[in-house]
Amino acid sequence: MNAREDLTYVYAAVPDTREVRAALGELRGVSGAPVSLLAAGTAPVAFVVSRVAPDEFDERTLKARFEDLEWLEGVARAHHEVVQTVARHDTVLPLRLATVYQNDDRARRALTAQSRSFTERIALLRGRSEFGVKLYISPTGSTDRTGPAGAAESREGAEGPGGAADASLTPGKAYLRRRRAQHSAQETRYRHAQEAAARVEALAHRFSTHRMRHPAQTGALAGPEENVLNDAYLVPHDRAEEFRTVLTGAVEGLDGVRVEVTGPWAPYSFATPSPPSGGETAGEGAAP
Repeated sequence: MNAREDLTYVYAAVPDTREVRAALGELRGVSGAPVSLLAAGTAPVAFVVSRVAPDEFDERTLKARFEDLEWLEGVARAHHEVVQTVARHDTVLPLRLATVYQNDDRARRALTAQSRSFTERIALLRGRSEFGVKLYISPTGSTDRTGPAGAAESREGAEGPGGAADASLTPGKAYLRRRRAQHSAQETRYRHAQEAAARVEALAHRFSTHRMRHPAQTGALAGPEENVLNDAYLVPHDRAEEFRTVLTGAVEGLDGVRVEVTGPWAPYSFATPSPPSGGETAGEGAAP
């Protein structure tokens, strides 16, 4: 297969600087392909690209491949590693996974068409990183029994109204009492989660410039806990550690609620949509 047959895979738009070019070095991307910059005339931004085989990344193949979770994970990891590597050296505007063009000329045309909007967005993101903030509610029964809510739940399930164990309870009544205690504990967790969400929003506002609200995660992504908040914040570099410290403590004193702060990441949540299609290759310039 010669180079003209390869498709052009685009990871991100970045300022075209010596530092960025040097950062790519021996970097390998999707399918182990070398990564380079693709410039377009006098445009101040360039695409971070590599070449990929049509039999893996044409439209028809991609539709099937996106059902292959193992393959998809490998592509996503390689894509993310390229974006994060560049982000350590300059502001990066990530594009969607599997953004491909039929060839370099098509990619250059798209870059030229979007150069102004890319440049404006990069200016907005300069000096900032993305942080993720998630709130989780622990399942009933998992709270530390040394905490107030856990201790109260244990007593309520094992003791009678007067505070002493009631040995006269039938198994059925004992079961119902435990269920009532669990329900009460879960209601407390939800109240704590609402308070925690309000705290997070108020605290994050002091440090961040923009927020993106994502849908709560479910199933395997959330694990055994219930994800009730899944936000992304754009935070200046010089306030990043303070942001992490303050947000991590946002749930102090609230049993059954956990906050998770991740980052810094390249600003995926604040990037522009992928550039428009060039028209010949279906799916060109966009993820299927």
